[in-house]
Amino acid sequence: MKTSNTSLRDYEKKSMKWYVGYFVVLALFIWSMIGMNINLERISDGIPAMGRILALMVPPDTARLESSVIGMIETIQIAVIGTTIAAIFSIPVSFMAARNLGLPTAVSTAGKQILNAIRTFPSLVFGIFFVASYGPGPLAGVMALGINSIGMLGKLNSEIVEAIDPGPIEALEATGANYPEMFLYAVIPQVLPEFIGTTLYRFELNLRQASVLGLVGAGGIGVTLMQALQFRRWAIVGMTMLVIIVVVTILDYSSAFIRKKII
Repeated sequence: MKTSNTSLRDYEKKSMKWYVGYFVVLALFIWSMIGMNINLERISDGIPAMGRILALMVPPDTARLESSVIGMIETIQIAVIGTTIAAIFSIPVSFMAARNLGLPTAVSTAGKQILNAIRTFPSLVFGIFFVASYGPGPLAGVMALGINSIGMLGKLNSEIVEAIDPGPIEALEATGANYPEMFLYAVIPQVLPEFIGTTLYRFELNLRQASVLGLVGAGGIGVTLMQALQFRRWAIVGMTMLVIIVVVTILDYSSAFIRKKII
């Protein structure tokens, strides 16, 4: 009976914590809505305008299909190069930030702070910075995606390293293996498939971000989209959006299939 009462009290405490959590989330949501002056009336007033704009996108301007495809190809190239750069440079930082590889605490702390600093700035901020530095064009987009992606990939990969099974490491250590051998034969085989999976996932995100970076002049199909939006050429916007949706959908499914096979 005593055990039953204890379990009941534990259940009540957990339930109370959940209720408090729900209340806090709801209160934050309402506070944010009030602070931004968002209400149902404002939302309903904008729906007819959205409907008119969407109607103007149909049918898409098929004359701009070729230029949209060319812009999308450049967007894919930006995402591929940017993701590759990030994957290469994030690997040493992710191992540096992991706390279970026997590195000094100061080293792992510095690694995590580097990744935090990079993730502080969104890709659009990097895009504006590199457009100002290198001028408009795909190079700015590659630099923006590459630097921005190091932060996310490094964080995810460092967490993957910290979650590895220590058993193989201990087994090699018991046989007298040195640190490089343990790293090569016990750590790398465990993390490599996960590293590839996170890189593919980041590529999906970068493909979307590369489309948006064109809005600040960083190359790709976003440049065409920006120009069409500026001049209210909604049929061109419709064609551009259609190409983006088709390509992103195909690459998303392809990337998901590859990740499933690898992991």
